[in-house]
Amino acid sequence: MASSDITVSGLSKVGAEDAAYLISKIRTIPGFPKEGILFRDFMPALADARAFGILMDALEAALPVSADDFDVVAGLEARGFLFGPALAARLGKGFIAVRKAGKLPPETVSQSYDLEYGQASVEIETNAIHEGVRVLIVDDLIATGGTANAARSLIEKCGGTVAGFSFVMELIGINGMESLGSYPSSSLVRMPA
Repeated sequence: MASSDITVSGLSKVGAEDAAYLISKIRTIPGFPKEGILFRDFMPALADARAFGILMDALEAALPVSADDFDVVAGLEARGFLFGPALAARLGKGFIAVRKAGKLPPETVSQSYDLEYGQASVEIETNAIHEGVRVLIVDDLIATGGTANAARSLIEKCGGTVAGFSFVMELIGINGMESLGSYPSSSLVRMPA
């Protein structure tokens, strides 16, 4: 991947050398999951202790709001589960899993959203969020914003307040961040879709 493909945003807070090291661990896989798609894979960064540490330092440094402005972190399935709990533990916060439909055994609250090829739903346990709980939503990637906005609606449906959104990667050119409206949001790395 050429460095011109990547714009660092929140990642710039960890310094140029660390940012370059982390970016070197992100690979691009053309044609996955289908022809014409460039899959941005950061799994090699998780396998490298230095890169993973840099990534977590950068997520913390680039929070879109102060840690005092939220009570819990909500991670979106599946890869938000990789960063959300680690970030929550660093900040002394709890973690809530926003799951794909049908994955949670207790009673749930769900929210449907549109996909380019149909619909999907996300769920949380009925008692996971109470009135007035302030939530930071964390995920690995924002593309169109469909899943992030569904999670926002779900949290608000349960009486919670979304304090902001934090993403590792933002695919540019498909308006995902813009779809979040005025909610505070951050991403570490911006890449073309």
